[in-house]
Amino acid sequence: MVQEHGARGLRLSQNVKAASFPASRIFKICSYFPAEFSIVITLKVNYLPLKKNEYIFTLLQESSNHMLLGLRVSSDKLHLEFSHGDHPYSHRKRATFRDLRLADRRWHTLVLAVTANIVSLTIDCCPPIDMFLDVLFPEQLNTAKSRFYIGSRRRRKGLFSGLLRQLVLLPGSDATQRICPNPNPRLAALSVPKILTELPLKPSETDIAKHPYETDVKVTIGSHPSCTKTEASRLWFDVFNKDLYICDGKTWVSILQAKERLDYVENYQNLVTNSETLDVEIFEIPNIGLFAATANRKPQPGSTIFKWLDGKFEPYQNITTYEAQAWKHFSIGPEVFLAVANFEKNERNQEYSVIYRWSQRRLRFVLYQRLATHSARDWEAFQINGETFLAVANHREGDNHNIDSIIYKWNPNTRLFERNQTIPTSGAYDWEFFTIGPYSFLVVANTFNGTSTRIYSRIYIQLGGMFRLFQSIPTYGATDWEVFRVQERIFLAVANSQSYETGAVNRVNAFNINSTIYELNITAQMFVKFQDIPTNR
Repeated sequence: MVQEHGARGLRLSQNVKAASFPASRIFKICSYFPAEFSIVITLKVNYLPLKKNEYIFTLLQESSNHMLLGLRVSSDKLHLEFSHGDHPYSHRKRATFRDLRLADRRWHTLVLAVTANIVSLTIDCCPPIDMFLDVLFPEQLNTAKSRFYIGSRRRRKGLFSGLLRQLVLLPGSDATQRICPNPNPRLAALSVPKILTELPLKPSETDIAKHPYETDVKVTIGSHPSCTKTEASRLWFDVFNKDLYICDGKTWVSILQAKERLDYVENYQNLVTNSETLDVEIFEIPNIGLFAATANRKPQPGSTIFKWLDGKFEPYQNITTYEAQAWKHFSIGPEVFLAVANFEKNERNQEYSVIYRWSQRRLRFVLYQRLATHSARDWEAFQINGETFLAVANHREGDNHNIDSIIYKWNPNTRLFERNQTIPTSGAYDWEFFTIGPYSFLVVANTFNGTSTRIYSRIYIQLGGMFRLFQSIPTYGATDWEVFRVQERIFLAVANSQSYETGAVNRVNAFNINSTIYELNITAQMFVKFQDIPTNR
């Protein structure tokens, strides 16, 4: 352990096996490396001659020298290398960030985030540097029978000669927002061992130093030693578990920490559909079972309803649909319904979306009611004061995107849905219903007005039995709204798809755009911007 420039770090010995451990210590349940992840590193790199590389870490197969993943630094570059498979002859890809100044003997904190074919590097909380790869990071990189090597590639050549303060793997998200902004960005901490955060007292100029400013510590190898105040700051390598610990005066603390993660979602079953599937609706019918309805593009044999049987979904019923966009399941009393949003006309040049009802006698969904729609994208079902409503998102009529979307209301006397209210929309794509206290809201995702995607999506509130405009929010080709709550706080998230305007000089990649989260400001009685999240279509 060494202290330099007011912070502690670890200097690795030349025994490369001492700073290694099996990947199974991190990937205990699922052996696949996450397809999306962040690596947070705080390090101090020595001056390096040109063309010399030092490894920060590698992930190697135990039976060969095949590298699954590695991160190395040179005088002015940072290289992320990964294999396209776990076979020893799998092709290796590299993402290189150039013109960096990391080898300056100063502390730096890096956040390397990988999502699909995008690699983002944030240094000391500065604006990120994005790099687009020509291939996706592998979704199934098997780490079985492999080992992590900290500061090396299982050999002395390329051994990291600088200092390491933190090295954290965070699956599933970009960790930048968890540590930035930061008053001390070069030492921004996500998970630093406690012993490395405690600095010794600095002696006065006339005192004899009670603690050396820079200290080398030997590593104890063997059975579990005691950890008391006298052993504080001592390192111990657990040979049996292949782990490195440091004594904090009471207990041994693991230095090679990985952020605790959720279990990964594993591939359980592939559903074979008859054509492109645009939506899946999962629902349960009491005393009958669990179902999944897929919205398929081709009309024949149409969209498929699957039923859960013997631990998997099996095809149960086919329904003729016309470029189906979405299904919506809802109940009225004991009766169960499914509504499909059809985007195209039928063989008779009629444009309908259809409501189906579950037949207890036939144990099938049967046609119940047709409703005239225009390139319908979505249905939203909701209840207010015991009354049932259906809102359809009409996208366009011919080439006209500025048309009405319709809210239907269930009439218990006729037992049909009847038109209750029309709302002007522009290329409507989605409805989202939510409540706040006694108030009911509907928000529509407007996508395109015929000339531009830079338009307003609108939030409506029900007052006096009708939905009235509550707030307009600028969006860019909005395709979806979702409401969520964090304790007492209420948020609305919009998915923006693209920035486009007819006749204007549009961006090179119009699909690289921020989607936005809004939070309800009770005092102002409106939703205000809370956070932008970079998205790509």
